[in-house]
Amino acid sequence: MFDLTGKVALITGSSRGIGKSIAMQMALSGAKVVISSRKSEACDAVAAEINDAVRSDTPVAVAIPCNISYKDQLQQLVDQTHATLGKIDILVCNAAVNPYFGSSATIPDEAFDKVLSSNIKSNHWLSNMVLPDMIEQKDGVIIIVSSVGGFKGSTVLGTYAISKAADMQLARNLAVEHGANNIRANAIAPGLVKTDFAKALWENPEVLKASLSHTPLKRIGNPEDIAGLALFLASKAGSFITGQTIVADGGASIA
Repeated sequence: MFDLTGKVALITGSSRGIGKSIAMQMALSGAKVVISSRKSEACDAVAAEINDAVRSDTPVAVAIPCNISYKDQLQQLVDQTHATLGKIDILVCNAAVNPYFGSSATIPDEAFDKVLSSNIKSNHWLSNMVLPDMIEQKDGVIIIVSSVGGFKGSTVLGTYAISKAADMQLARNLAVEHGANNIRANAIAPGLVKTDFAKALWENPEVLKASLSHTPLKRIGNPEDIAGLALFLASKAGSFITGQTIVADGGASIA
């Protein structure tokens, strides 16, 4: 039920962390994957690592760099995927930014606009770019990596939390609009995961101890914890799930 043989998966922000782990697990499950982030060298390195791990006669991972902030680069990403691997079956919108840590009262307009544009509008653009493939095939999966921050207010990550709440709604909208074409859209809301992106929240022992005191599993997540959930949602195992936001936080949000 978790076999993705014959599928093409486009994963943004996949040169490290959660995105990289999702790409690896999907490739190991039979998919051809596009590795994409801003830096071409990082994309090339991850594509090579995945190809070595899969040990296929032909490469299953290709590197296509892209800055999600620019619509023309997103279109180029889709076009190059078509030219290299064919039609897109699975889209994982994982790339996101958070250039500001502090009160919403003091965030510069430029930073506010950047967060909303990169974390919401780029996902909206990219989803619409891949939907024609999925509509034609009457089959497709869109996964948006959101955050538990989208369920809560925050004194220091307010704008980021707004963007992640909007991503959950984007998944719901896509699910309702395109379900008749057998297209499923869901969001994943990770809690604290050991990635470079969240390093400020786990590298300080005291901050980490405070976080784990309210976490039933008494540990933070690893990228593989989120990759397993993405694989489930992308495969036949998740074929009756759409429009949902699934939390993966070690139980922190229920304690």
